[in-house]
Amino acid sequence: MKKYIFLILFTLTAIYGTTQVQVNIELKNLINQSFTYYPKVKEINNTISTAQQKLELTKLNNMPEITGNASYAYIQPKITIPLGGTDFQFAPVNSINASVNAQYALFDFGRLKANIEKSKDELQTATHNLANVKSQLAYQVSTIYYNLVYLKKAIAIQDSIIQFLTDNKKIVDAKLKNGDALKIDVLNIQAAIDNEQNRKVDIQNTIQKQLNLLAYTSGTNFENGTNFDFDLSATSNIDDLISIAQATNMDFVIMKDKIKEALSDVNIAKLSNKPMVGLQAAAGYKNGYVPEVENPRFNYLAGIGITIPIYNGGKTKQQVKLAQNIVKQNELAQETLNNDYKKNIQQALTDIKSNMERIQNTNGQIEEAVYAEKLAASRFLNGTGTNLELTNAGTNVQRAALTRLQYEYQLCLAKIELARLIGYQYW
Repeated sequence: MKKYIFLILFTLTAIYGTTQVQVNIELKNLINQSFTYYPKVKEINNTISTAQQKLELTKLNNMPEITGNASYAYIQPKITIPLGGTDFQFAPVNSINASVNAQYALFDFGRLKANIEKSKDELQTATHNLANVKSQLAYQVSTIYYNLVYLKKAIAIQDSIIQFLTDNKKIVDAKLKNGDALKIDVLNIQAAIDNEQNRKVDIQNTIQKQLNLLAYTSGTNFENGTNFDFDLSATSNIDDLISIAQATNMDFVIMKDKIKEALSDVNIAKLSNKPMVGLQAAAGYKNGYVPEVENPRFNYLAGIGITIPIYNGGKTKQQVKLAQNIVKQNELAQETLNNDYKKNIQQALTDIKSNMERIQNTNGQIEEAVYAEKLAASRFLNGTGTNLELTNAGTNVQRAALTRLQYEYQLCLAKIELARLIGYQYW
């Protein structure tokens, strides 16, 4: 068994050796802060405490049960028979009984052990549910964080577009005064400036919404990130990544927990037709002992009993079949999970590859746009080009930069998604 466990650990270590994630300290702090702030984490923490208490309660079923009983009854008519010329009393009129009773299950043929194991499984599932919530929360915080990075960079590009158009408008204003430009040129540039200002307002509004969402998840809106520095270097072998996901992604781990719990239910159902052997004892005072039936006397008893199920209408058999079917249902759900994750991991790998190629392609587009802008500026100053040509050339440079930014942003999100899918804990 130890050799088998070592082999699994060695295999995972070999695979993980090709998977590394680099995350900045600020993002890690935000994620860990969300773990202590977000109410859902506290809720799941409480389910762990509940499962622990349930386990302790199940273990207590191995302890004896001791109860105290006391009763009084007034009985009429008096039970007597004539004997030797007198009435002999066989039962008291005032019946008194006080006792301490004890019961203990001596042999339950594995029932208690099976229920303890199930409670342990439920505790493990609760612990894994907490890890799953943390994983989802980390993914959400990371996405918000890099949304803000993207929006900040987009604002900077938007400001450069507005500044370019504003400077261009000053030139056209001067040309208008000198009679070298038309009023329509000024109006067109102003319309372009107003349009870009509206885009900036939209971005600022989105930034505020993302800050609100960050405050909702982590309790703070502190955010200073400026770069897409979530770096994931992972193997591109889909089978290796699926193996990692099956071992560390909480969806897979929880699914295994469900199968294990269902198998425990099968075992418990099978044990329900086993006999039960128990001890019982009692000691106390009661009256009714002849010849002095009214006087209470000390009494005690001790014994052993066995309960054997004989017939319950086939309930046990049906319970076993139901539990086995639940096991099968969870196993089928696990196959579906495997298939879904294989598709999603492949898509994430495709997104990473395609965005890296797009980023590389935009380098040439930006160089061409910058060259076109310089050429348009030279033509405009020499009077051979139009203001519209210059405006379009300038905005094309900024648009190319924005396109590259979008690809960098999409690449970052694809890496975060892949880290989530394989269950990598980068916090």
